[in-house]
Amino acid sequence: MPTASRPRPERAGRHAARLGLLLIALVVGATAARADDSRTVRLAAVEREPYAAANLPDQGYVPELVTAAFARSGYRVHITFYPPDRARRMALDGEVDGWMPVHADSAMRDAFALSAPFPGDHVGLLKRKETPIRLRADAARQPAAALLELGGHRFGLTRGSLSGAAADAVAPLQKELVARDLQNLDKLANRRIDLVVIDKYMAADLMALQRPQYIGKLEFLSPALFPAPFHVAFASSRPDQAGLRKAFDAGLAALEKDGSLARILARHGLATPAAPRGNGVRLTIGTVNNREMQVMQRLSKRFEQSHPGITLEWRVLEENILRRRTLSDLAIGDGQFDVVTIGPNEAQTWHRGWLAPIGPLPGGYDLADVLPSVRELLTVDGTLYALPFYAESSMTYYRTDLFREAGLVMPAQPTVQDIQRFAHALHRPERRQYGICLRGRPGWGENLAIVGTLVNTFGGRWLRPDWTPEIDSPEWSRAIGWYLDVLRSFGPPKPEQNGFNESLRLFADGHCAIWIDATVAAGSLYNRRESKVATHLGYAAAPIAETPKGAHWLWTWALAIPASTPRQQAAQAFVAWATSKDYIRLVAATEGWVAAPPGTRRSTYANPDYKTAAPFADFVLDALVSADPRAPTAKPVPYTGIQVLSIPEFPAIGNQVGQEIALALKGGQSAAQALRRAQQATYKQMRDSGYYPESP
Repeated sequence: MPTASRPRPERAGRHAARLGLLLIALVVGATAARADDSRTVRLAAVEREPYAAANLPDQGYVPELVTAAFARSGYRVHITFYPPDRARRMALDGEVDGWMPVHADSAMRDAFALSAPFPGDHVGLLKRKETPIRLRADAARQPAAALLELGGHRFGLTRGSLSGAAADAVAPLQKELVARDLQNLDKLANRRIDLVVIDKYMAADLMALQRPQYIGKLEFLSPALFPAPFHVAFASSRPDQAGLRKAFDAGLAALEKDGSLARILARHGLATPAAPRGNGVRLTIGTVNNREMQVMQRLSKRFEQSHPGITLEWRVLEENILRRRTLSDLAIGDGQFDVVTIGPNEAQTWHRGWLAPIGPLPGGYDLADVLPSVRELLTVDGTLYALPFYAESSMTYYRTDLFREAGLVMPAQPTVQDIQRFAHALHRPERRQYGICLRGRPGWGENLAIVGTLVNTFGGRWLRPDWTPEIDSPEWSRAIGWYLDVLRSFGPPKPEQNGFNESLRLFADGHCAIWIDATVAAGSLYNRRESKVATHLGYAAAPIAETPKGAHWLWTWALAIPASTPRQQAAQAFVAWATSKDYIRLVAATEGWVAAPPGTRRSTYANPDYKTAAPFADFVLDALVSADPRAPTAKPVPYTGIQVLSIPEFPAIGNQVGQEIALALKGGQSAAQALRRAQQATYKQMRDSGYYPESP
């Protein structure tokens, strides 16, 4: 038998050296992993909208704050949402480093060490508007005494929602306990109780998103009686809890000192308006964080200079947060805003005592210059309830250079099949070039903006003439199937995280071959200072499928004045200034004509300087004029509105349906499951709102 050959000494040496290097790499990697892991804080979070929830931007104010505070001390944070009991148990068992948000509670003292406090609940009383209940003047200083004065009323309370002074103050009252806050709202609306002890933002959000039929019927008594700070809770038994608390508290103090905490609160719409200085008037303006509104904020110094008695406080919010905060503010009559940015559906449904009519306009405003199709969106029974800041339809943007290189030609009126074919041909994810970008972030003004037009053009509708939903129809199935297929196959990673602003940035930076969205984006995309594709930008009509009906939308961001503000005269002056011809000329002089607010005035589209700077002007004007919200679908419908419906329930319905579609896009359920759940939720909302008392 042949003998096995022995490796030569030098080869054995090389093998040993390689093995040694491998072992060293493994040891170093393991050590680095342990070190890396030691700088990661794992926290269990409890859903508490609008403060913390998985579906909120950045998971809400509390997760963003906690993450930022730990980052100041060099830690990363990993947050997972759990029910309260499980979150508490996981912290006690050491599965996570802590849980949040929690209130200071003597029952927790032995088991948990609490972080320094940060802004939390605003607990007070919710009542029916017709009930003549008022708080005593010193209620904020003596909340327990104020509650005792109301002791003859029936109070609704959610189990486990109060602790400390608030729990002691409600102890002697006549209480009815329930498991969920929503149950208390239902009992209050149905006169089974007189008052609900609840956080004002939670009450407002529940009404805005789940019980829109109660808006205008319930109100929050100011002031809030029991401000209840939040904490992060760390199990006392953990050996590292003191170090983690110290790191968080130091980071929190730094955020407070440099103003970051206030900015985070403001970004989530939870900041308290500043008190006016001296004898002047301070207007709080809630607006969306679109480019055009940011320009308005910058230029508003000119308004303050010409109106020295008025100062402006801006709340520039992400679109979903803006809609939630403005609607919830109206829902409880909180009066935090003096001017709000709204859309046509809100103008059509909020006019019932929630918005102040637009008063006499200054000379030279020229209301007749405003496009009739846009003006009508904001008018109810001959009364104007808002003034349009800009208006838009939808269109298809595409990269002419990529189309030319691939030998493709975009038709003036593409079909959905054309768009899918082009997206497939131009999808190059290895180059960070994606075939198509579409809004995927859930929300009635985000993913449902594009989904609504797709449903229309596929021949579908939201509601039959008897107001029953038709979301589980073949037309909806085909529209959603196309939407999910093109975004999953040819869209950017995690498309469910992209709304209008994210999609605009992706396209402007050269990462999308095709984008179907608002015509207002054309000004940014043709601006070479803001867009890398300005010289390679093509445009066409929004795509159609079975019918052109409702294939492109009609929308306006308009400025309105809540009826609750006592500063209506100053608010009227600002709204008129920001929507005037003079303001458009001011933008043109400072930003260039291509940046002028589009879609509102005939004079803008007749201006040769604008038409030269904006080659898309005639196309956009035609889209605005041809869109018909009164006949948005091929089948008859009982509502007006193309991509949004002008009924009070639509924000609640749209948010729910948007969440279901986004979950399907993310892979959490099938399209059929999403549409079935959306159908059920919409039917329930319409039934609860009184559109039909019995099941069809």
